[in-house]
Amino acid sequence: MDDPGGVRALLARLREQDRAAEHAAEAPAPKSARPWATAPKRPAFRPSDTAYDPWQPVLPERTAAARTEHDTRTMAFGDALMLVQARMKDAGVMAQLRDLRHAQHALERTLAKERTDLIGADGEKLRAPEYVDGSRSGGRLQVRYARWAWEALGRWDAQQRTQQAALEELGLPLFYVTRDKDALAKQRRMVQVMDELIDAPRTGAETASSYLVSLVVLVTTFVWQRLLAPLGVPTGVAHMSTTDESQWFRLPTDVRPTHYDLTILSDLERLRFQGAVQVSLDVQRATRTITFNAGKDLELSDVLLAWNGEEARVAPALDPEHERANVSLPREVPQGAQLTLTAGFRGAIDDSMMGFYRSSWEHEGRRANYALTQFEPTSARRAFPSWDEPELKATYAMRMLHRDGTTALANMPATGERALDARGVHDALRVEALAFGAPELGGGAWKETCFATTPKVSSYLVAWGNGEFRHIEGAYTSPLTGRRVPLRVYTTPEYIHQARFALEVKEKILPVYERVFDVAYPLPKLDTLVAADFDAGAMENWGLITGRTSIFLYDTKSGLAGKKLTAGVQSHEVAHMWFGDIATLAWWDNLWLNEAFATLMGEVIILDRVFPEWKSASQFINDHLNRALELDAKRSSHPVEIPLQGDDVEHAINQVFDAISYSKGASVLRMLSKLIGEDTFLKGVSNYLKKHLYGNTVTRDLWDGISEASGRDVNAIMSSWILKQGFPVLTVTEDAEGLFVRQNRFLSTGDPSPEEDATLWYVPLALKTVDEQGATVDYDLVLDGQREARIPLANAHERVWKLNADTIGVYRVAYTPERLALLGRVAAQRDSPLTVEDRVGLVSDAWKLAQAHYAPTSSALTLTKALGGHDKSSLVNQAVAQNLASLASVWWEQPQPVRDAINAFRASIFGPLARELTFEFREEDSTELRELRTTVIGAAAAAGDAWTLEQIRTRFAPLRDAGDDRHIHPDLLRTVLTQAVRHGGAAEYDAALRVYDHPDTPAHKTSAMVALGSTRDPQLIQRTLDFVFSDKVKTQDIMYFFVALSANTEARRALLQRFQADFDQLVQRFEGNFSLANLIRYSVSAFSSERDAQEIEQFFAKHDTSKFSMSLAQSLDSVRAQAKWLEADKEDVVRWLQANAFL
Repeated sequence: MDDPGGVRALLARLREQDRAAEHAAEAPAPKSARPWATAPKRPAFRPSDTAYDPWQPVLPERTAAARTEHDTRTMAFGDALMLVQARMKDAGVMAQLRDLRHAQHALERTLAKERTDLIGADGEKLRAPEYVDGSRSGGRLQVRYARWAWEALGRWDAQQRTQQAALEELGLPLFYVTRDKDALAKQRRMVQVMDELIDAPRTGAETASSYLVSLVVLVTTFVWQRLLAPLGVPTGVAHMSTTDESQWFRLPTDVRPTHYDLTILSDLERLRFQGAVQVSLDVQRATRTITFNAGKDLELSDVLLAWNGEEARVAPALDPEHERANVSLPREVPQGAQLTLTAGFRGAIDDSMMGFYRSSWEHEGRRANYALTQFEPTSARRAFPSWDEPELKATYAMRMLHRDGTTALANMPATGERALDARGVHDALRVEALAFGAPELGGGAWKETCFATTPKVSSYLVAWGNGEFRHIEGAYTSPLTGRRVPLRVYTTPEYIHQARFALEVKEKILPVYERVFDVAYPLPKLDTLVAADFDAGAMENWGLITGRTSIFLYDTKSGLAGKKLTAGVQSHEVAHMWFGDIATLAWWDNLWLNEAFATLMGEVIILDRVFPEWKSASQFINDHLNRALELDAKRSSHPVEIPLQGDDVEHAINQVFDAISYSKGASVLRMLSKLIGEDTFLKGVSNYLKKHLYGNTVTRDLWDGISEASGRDVNAIMSSWILKQGFPVLTVTEDAEGLFVRQNRFLSTGDPSPEEDATLWYVPLALKTVDEQGATVDYDLVLDGQREARIPLANAHERVWKLNADTIGVYRVAYTPERLALLGRVAAQRDSPLTVEDRVGLVSDAWKLAQAHYAPTSSALTLTKALGGHDKSSLVNQAVAQNLASLASVWWEQPQPVRDAINAFRASIFGPLARELTFEFREEDSTELRELRTTVIGAAAAAGDAWTLEQIRTRFAPLRDAGDDRHIHPDLLRTVLTQAVRHGGAAEYDAALRVYDHPDTPAHKTSAMVALGSTRDPQLIQRTLDFVFSDKVKTQDIMYFFVALSANTEARRALLQRFQADFDQLVQRFEGNFSLANLIRYSVSAFSSERDAQEIEQFFAKHDTSKFSMSLAQSLDSVRAQAKWLEADKEDVVRWLQANAFL
């Protein structure tokens, strides 16, 4: 069937992104949007009898003929799209729209020419400081210009009225002034759809879109930028009350960068950087303005522009609030032209862990600075002028000027080095050409390192580093090309001996990735740079991975957990070399395409092939599936693909780097892989990568690749999982003829409204049945958008069966009490037909369903008791330990006898098993046994098991008394330190502090931080808080203390109080960092009363929460869900504890 103009494809893509905004309320136009309001002096020459008031531009009003049902402020987005589809099939309508656009373009050209002729050579005078600051009125020139501007505004508004009347006559959606944010966002998306359906090219970079946008908002943008800018009036700020912040956050698309020549001077002594950039630009639409990103603290030179043999020097108009710079061209540059923009820039190498920032090292009595970049998601603009959006890919040729004796690194390999004198530095930075001050070079020699040109890459993946680094080197040979690719790991001098394992992981996994994807790694090298200060865990810069010491450094004293962490993160980041770097998200609403794939491929599929003994596919349930379901059960969750727009788009981008984008995305991909088969899934992934090499993608591109490989409509299968918030709970009952299954939205509070319960998912049921021959699984059973279904199964009530075999599905299953008890007994059998994955899922579902009131908590306790002490799987014991710890945490303020009884039950499960396993590790111990021992001893100690705590005291004593940690196995380091401090006093605390100050490995330091936050002594708690909130703790390390203090029931109130007291300083310290949202979560989410929730809300009501609004809402949801669980089941838990002789 025909799809005129491709509108149905647009409809399918945009309707799901919209989430309707159906209740957008009409609001009056602002009474004043005066562009001069922020100027120091109001012009004194405004005639009192002026008929036209330029300070209140005439914006469209609905005429008597207008159809109210076509008002985009109140129309549902889908209805507006359907209306557009119907009307724009008419060739006559399209012709009239093109005529309207042509008329507007003609008016723009006329006004632009009049303005040029009027101002002539006096334009620069109007920008002089004495006119801009209001100390001079501008005299006749300014008066003449302002009067012309008023008359021009009248013609502009008349044109808008003509356009509006024409739209009404054509029966198209109508656009009006509104302050409602959802309505504005909806109107903007409607404009984008209509724009794509009109063949005539857009003009006017000064307006963010076509003539339709100007009906709503951008009439004033045109006026201020083209007409009033020469008067010194601030542009791009005053009218923000009437527009959508995302229009300022996204750059105009009139020009597109194709290549950067980038020079960076890194001065590690003065902690300053300076640079020059020349950007090649393709003009996509005729324009007189170029807009690019520049960080608010980045100082810019004048800009040099060159095209078609012409050159111009222009002072950029800076907009620090929106991190943009605007350059007005002397004349319009036509579509298809190519120009170059050259600019100088400089700034401070600060400690923000964003942009180009500093860290330091100390070794053998020497201390020195080094610096590196962290640009994801929007911090490239902090380091150099750029088009800082993922879709605006370009090639980069870099060179770095740095002090002799330091190493320079970048995405690509170095092509040469040479010594530089001061003259050479100045020439490289184009100091004279840009008339930009020369850097203070001080003493010492300098050199230049040049790097090969990159393939097309997004700005957030550009990277460089400079310092006194050491490195180790290896290589792998590509199984596809036979090319030898060098691999290096760089660290500061004190850590190089711990970098070997990270290098070995790269050597092992890169050939596997190439074979799986059937796409060769394209760059000539792959480095990893390890940093002591790093906000995120690691970063997938193409060719130059960066990350924390605690992640990339490993030796035998780090323990098995440290080894698995290093391998998992290194593999995750290497996966990004394909997912994210070769094929890159088009915009941050598709972040999951990067992170979910890197999670599934890097931490499961590839890791399972290289380290099969780790059973990463099974570990995924505890590490990712349950983490995803925990967050997605909250009302404040969000879809995997989340529209990013509105006033807080910048802050929203940072906040979607969460368990939904990573873990839920990976979980639904894992479910899809099982549904169609892993080989087919990977073939589809390979199709996707090959089709989009060096390009940008959206979700549909991935589904198309997998559909091609599988022959199935993957978009239909997966759309609800990606575009809808939440997941289902399957309630299953049985009779003699079979099973009856019903799906509903699962919420942690157990009370979805009809609107919240409207989504129907495509649910693979995966029914496992057990008979004398063993277990079999039927993977063909699905709920295909059905609310409920009957599954034939003879004698179902007498047989062993389980839904969601191997816990592949992204949902919970609610059984009857009788079925759950039967499954518990089967799970506890020595050779249970239920797999480890089945049993982990059974435990997790039982507890989460109890918390959400689908079953009493006593049912989960009974299941746990049945498994406790019998199941020797490390993963099952992890699940049991985590859920019992959660119970103890939520019940933290219940009477002491109840808390003691809960811990007695925990100890009854893990204490005997700890004694059986002992604290002794042997060389021949399997990975599974080591992990079981670590889990069980940690859980027994946390429950207060006397034997376990005595063993810990015995092993900790030599460390406390003589600094000797030889009696503490690395796998138990964190447990021993934490429990020794928790049950000890000042001597144990001081011993942990010494480990923190002088750690053998990064794992020792993190263990010490958790231990210091675990003390129960009020004075030591205060001492820890004073330490954490001082400048003695690295910003990146504060989180470890917050995690421990939040889990510590004796410290969590003190943590919240101190957090609130120092809130402003903390927000400033973590400005722009990913960690800010985590600080909120750990400060707030452990509480379990409605009173606490209300008091927390009252505190934040007095503060700007835009930077962490998602995390705050999710934390408050946690508090309220926990309060509701406690209130509903506290008596049930008491009765169970009494009945089982624990109370």
